[in-house]
Amino acid sequence: MEKRINPFFEPYNTPHETVPFDKITLADYEEAFMEGMRRENEQIESIINDPAEPTFDNTIAREDKDRRHYYSLLGRVESVFFNMLSAETNDDMEALAQKMSPLLTKHANDISLNPKLFGRIKYVYQKEQRAEGEKELTPEQKMLLDNAYDGFVRSGALLSEEDKNKLRAMTEEASMLSLQFSQNLLKENKAYTLHITDEKQLDGLPETIRKAAAEAAKEKFQEEEKEKNDYGWLFTLDAPSYGPFMMYSSQRELRRQMYMARNTMGIKDNDENNLQICQRLINLRREMAQLLGYDTFADYVMKYRMATNVETVYKLLYQLIDAYKPTAVKEREELHTLAKEMEGDDFKVEPWDTAYYSQQLKIKKYNLDPEMLRPYLELRNVIKGVFGLATKLYGITFKQNKNIPVYHPDVIPYEVFDRDGSYLAVLYVDFHPRKGKRDGAWMTEFQGQWMEHTPDPSHAGGAEGWLNIRPHVSLVMNLSKPTEETPALLRLSEVETFLHEFGHSLHGMFANTQYESLSGTNVWWDFVELPSQFMENYAVEKEFLRTFAFHYQTGEPMPDELIDRIVRSRNFQAALGCLRQVSFGLLDMAYYTQHEPFNEDIIEFEKKAWEPAIIGKQRHDTCMTTQFSHIMAGGYAAGYYSYKWAEVLDADAFSVFKHEGIFNTQTAQRFRDCILSRGGTEHPMTLYKRFRGSEPTIDALLERNGIKQAHSKA
Repeated sequence: MEKRINPFFEPYNTPHETVPFDKITLADYEEAFMEGMRRENEQIESIINDPAEPTFDNTIAREDKDRRHYYSLLGRVESVFFNMLSAETNDDMEALAQKMSPLLTKHANDISLNPKLFGRIKYVYQKEQRAEGEKELTPEQKMLLDNAYDGFVRSGALLSEEDKNKLRAMTEEASMLSLQFSQNLLKENKAYTLHITDEKQLDGLPETIRKAAAEAAKEKFQEEEKEKNDYGWLFTLDAPSYGPFMMYSSQRELRRQMYMARNTMGIKDNDENNLQICQRLINLRREMAQLLGYDTFADYVMKYRMATNVETVYKLLYQLIDAYKPTAVKEREELHTLAKEMEGDDFKVEPWDTAYYSQQLKIKKYNLDPEMLRPYLELRNVIKGVFGLATKLYGITFKQNKNIPVYHPDVIPYEVFDRDGSYLAVLYVDFHPRKGKRDGAWMTEFQGQWMEHTPDPSHAGGAEGWLNIRPHVSLVMNLSKPTEETPALLRLSEVETFLHEFGHSLHGMFANTQYESLSGTNVWWDFVELPSQFMENYAVEKEFLRTFAFHYQTGEPMPDELIDRIVRSRNFQAALGCLRQVSFGLLDMAYYTQHEPFNEDIIEFEKKAWEPAIIGKQRHDTCMTTQFSHIMAGGYAAGYYSYKWAEVLDADAFSVFKHEGIFNTQTAQRFRDCILSRGGTEHPMTLYKRFRGSEPTIDALLERNGIKQAHSKA
């Protein structure tokens, strides 16, 4: 019998060398991790033992090449395993993650703290600084060199051996804690359900929500109660269930239960409590930054941010508070007035009431209910609309390829082709919530993009003699599921989510750089959200909605009058929404600008930290921090302000399209050439100014949100 070969150890032999998910077993991961680390150590030894003088090619470019996904076994298995840990996990995967995480962190530390490897990188860097390099480097090569050198420095290469050991221990602990934070959150999210058996308690909920809840109950209970035909209705904390329930349910006590379940995740007296984990992560990051010579972790982070320093971040956040708070106060008063009109003068609006009465107010002001839109936002049509938008702007096309293996039957694989018909990328789309999939929405990659030198120009996909290795991009979301009676019908907010993540995917798919570590979304954190938030603008544009918003039963287009109501309501409670994001930014910065050991009560500290952006009285029995994955486990520590920073950029960029035409192909090509295809090859402001012609201002955002009177700006 022929011995089975680990699929990670050989060419995939699949369309475009996509991941052979159908062949991978749990045991393959650990074997590939261990062998991958061994091979990478061999590659590093080969570089540092090269007798030739260190050069850009034999050190910097070689190290980047040896560790990229296509060549690196470790990179290949890491990309698959950690993506599955978010999209399709189970107890065995979680246990393996706990086992491998400290080993992988130690391996990464062994490389970044290797004095011989750093010595070669430092030699090339200093020679280039003196302009004595063997050749003149391109801007992209200079960026790679700078990143390589500074990456090692920021990982502790200049520290004493004693301090290197301290840093090793801290990074390994932080890695484990981040993983534990995420696992706790996933377990607690999936553990809670609201099971309703009395139909009267469904009052206020639209039929689509009821059907989805009935199917969720049936799915959960049919194996446990095989003889039972009436399973009731099941609601969860996943966005497609939680959001509509809070918006429509007239049952205030049930809304309270759902709200408290979601907003106490991580603070209950159980094994999933995240309070101590958060406190320790905050302190670990401060200690690591100070060991590396920075006052705070935020100062460490700002070295590679457009904002450049903490003061600039706070300036933006308080500028937004000053601009939006007066309008937000009026929006809140309007909401409370309506609630009292409906419930009586003594009625007190609680957090679990906000979504419900906001919806009632929106109906009163605009005669607009998200449920009115669902029949026109059938997922298959939305896919055509979103993909069609990319075709309109950039000329790219999408073709489903069922021969590409997927990790779950829900996943749809596409081949993406450029305007000239050439192959551009693979795109996986995973739309719906399920067990083992974390909440939220994100874009990721199984393979990045880079240029590979080939001696045969006939094989070149880019410049002569260079093969352009194209990316494999994945979009993962938690959108409304189909029912037995209806296809997946989305809310407009879910269309915005799709557009947002699709914007990230365009950033990845259009990547056209020489080095993978600089391609696609490998950019500074406060720039990475520009392409995604830019795409959200189209969700309320008439011209876009008219391309795909057709009734799923009759085929009739969404009435112009309904589209007009959508457009008129686009700024409904925009100021409150802005302050909510600003509050998260303030909280993030408060944690990571700590100079001294952080020993405060997380819940009380949270309330004080974001108070400048809060309107009204706060509850002290809920907590955001313990479920704030972005800043605890998701790479946004000291960077959550990036969403508002990028919103300034996206509003400014879209104002150009509004002026030149929202489907203007020349403007779109300029956006692609200047921003989407260039990754992190140059300073992001350089890229933005190349597209825009000037630096952005906050004016376009204020005008878009109706905070400031619009004025002409080309």
